[in-house]
Amino acid sequence: MATEQECRAALDRFTANLAGNAEELRRKANLDRSMVCRVTDLGIAFRGRLVAGQLVDLAEGDDPDAEIALSAASDDLIAMVDGKLDFLQAVATRRVSISAHPFDLLKLRNLR
Repeated sequence: MATEQECRAALDRFTANLAGNAEELRRKANLDRSMVCRVTDLGIAFRGRLVAGQLVDLAEGDDPDAEIALSAASDDLIAMVDGKLDFLQAVATRRVSISAHPFDLLKLRNLR
């Protein structure tokens, strides 16, 4: 099981990866949605906002009204961010769950 600090670092890497590809992602997944990432085995959450292909305002804490909600165990979250676990496979095998509008889910596939 990963620590809270390792999960935060993984989300920081994810944020940096998005920022590095912001122009391309803006074309593929131009969203403006609130988002929460719940780390199930640690009982913590991180909230932020996906805007124009970037994750901004990342902070600790849950957002029960988030438009996009992702839940994963700490090790699975880190494995996805590091490219060791395929997002679609993780969802298909229920290692990760995501709740969002169906059209948003189609766009989110591009954030891999």
